[in-house]
Amino acid sequence: MPAESIQLALTPATQYLLRIGDSCLILAQRISEWCGHAPVLEEDIAMSNIALDLIGQARAVLTLAGQVEGNGHDEDQLAFLRNERDYFNVTLAELPRGDFAFSVLRNTMLATWLMLLWEQVSVESCNEELRAIAAKAVKEVRYHQQHSADWVVRLGDGTDESRTRMEAAVKQLWRYAPELFDTDAADEAAADAGWGPRWSALKDDWYAQMGEVLAEAQLAEPAASQFLSEGKRGRHSEHMGFILADMQYLQRAFPAGAW
Repeated sequence: MPAESIQLALTPATQYLLRIGDSCLILAQRISEWCGHAPVLEEDIAMSNIALDLIGQARAVLTLAGQVEGNGHDEDQLAFLRNERDYFNVTLAELPRGDFAFSVLRNTMLATWLMLLWEQVSVESCNEELRAIAAKAVKEVRYHQQHSADWVVRLGDGTDESRTRMEAAVKQLWRYAPELFDTDAADEAAADAGWGPRWSALKDDWYAQMGEVLAEAQLAEPAASQFLSEGKRGRHSEHMGFILADMQYLQRAFPAGAW
């Protein structure tokens, strides 16, 4: 009999953690789609390693989220046995992988955001385990950010073809940035309790760092968008269901299965 979905007991703290863990998890799924398809062998390995780092971060945060929730849910149950509306990743992470320019720009945008988030969590969080997770993760995402940003510059300041593709990627992805800094009651409560910073506190540094990358790549920074995606609130794009169908099939079909 297929495994049934788990029911979450959400508090601001668990939602704050799931928003981070789910964003790492879903982005890792998208990046892993490049395994065997990257333009060069070295990049194929690099993308796979970045995806594995993000899976590691997701595992640690989801495990902690299960402990904080207190209903006995482990990392696998949280990763594979939730309904779509119970995932709280940012929408940017779930968009289809697109071409290589699309993926390296998305990786840069999200790695810059995670780097700023982990840096603050590693020194400010009230939870010792979360500080430890962040201290390890920040070293990884600094590499991810530098690696992806180098590609953005290389392609943006490269051939006519690569520049055209980077311009298209910027146009497609920039409008999803506001969600990275959107703060609601759950974030406010979690921040007030000391779990980590309000996401809005990361906004100025993120735009400054991304602006430097785009400028070095000779790419124009788009005007601020009024569009606000809502993946962090459980309202996802049409692409999320397809990701979950792939992710959840084995765990749903063979409950508690292990390799």
